[in-house]
Amino acid sequence: MSKHTFGQLPAVTIRAADGAQATVTLYGGHLVSWRSGDGRERLFCSRESKLDGSRAIRGGVPVIFPQFGARGAGMRHGFARVATWRQAASGTDNGAAWAEFSLTQDDLPPAIAAAWPFDFALRLRVAVQASSLEISLAVHNTGSQPFPFSAALHSYFAVEQLDQARITGLQRVRYSEETPPDALQAEEVLQFAGKLDRIYHQLPGPLQLESGGDTLRLAQQGFTDAVVWNPGAQDASALPDLADDEYTRFVCVEAALIQPDLLAAGAKWHGSTQLAFI
Repeated sequence: MSKHTFGQLPAVTIRAADGAQATVTLYGGHLVSWRSGDGRERLFCSRESKLDGSRAIRGGVPVIFPQFGARGAGMRHGFARVATWRQAASGTDNGAAWAEFSLTQDDLPPAIAAAWPFDFALRLRVAVQASSLEISLAVHNTGSQPFPFSAALHSYFAVEQLDQARITGLQRVRYSEETPPDALQAEEVLQFAGKLDRIYHQLPGPLQLESGGDTLRLAQQGFTDAVVWNPGAQDASALPDLADDEYTRFVCVEAALIQPDLLAAGAKWHGSTQLAFI
């Protein structure tokens, strides 16, 4: 493991003996790079993204907590992705290299802390080996009052060409879009022909993302839902931190807990996602 900077941000790179590596910035506890053992970059990060701590990073795997999107009165997608985390521990386990990062109420800027009056502790663990990656998020209510929260790992996966990407495992799963009503996906294979923004509820099992001859298996625990998103050409042009041509280079498939969970005082919640090329 080595400490360095990513753009202007302090970062840690976790290296496995087989050559696989992952880079996490302390700003946001943000996984910004995942290279499998063959040296290939598996995540997308926009060349227009600010890497100076002035705004959330566009790409990689933002940590969403305690609010998903605008589903609440707080900061859009929550404060975890714009707070400064601490490196907590690192090591190796059965060939995998890992590091853990922590965030508590005491780490928040005063304005954010005042808007979230609950004591908490987050623990993020990233483990990498060969062609696999595991990310886990633990939420601990360290205060005396229950609090509601949502969470997600907003993964931007690199694809060779958007219109050739395929996702399987969603057939007959209920989903929501920007306007009701909900629907059941009829297709066995989900493809991209333009903007797509769907929340799939109560995911029954792993998904597979196929692109450029590779198949990525995505499994998750704790997270009940999955979000599949790409802005399409029109919405991409309105995003200042995404180049107009970059929307064709990624697919977001997020492990998510959309409906807020109420975490009792002293209680813990844990969610994880396991990614592996097969």
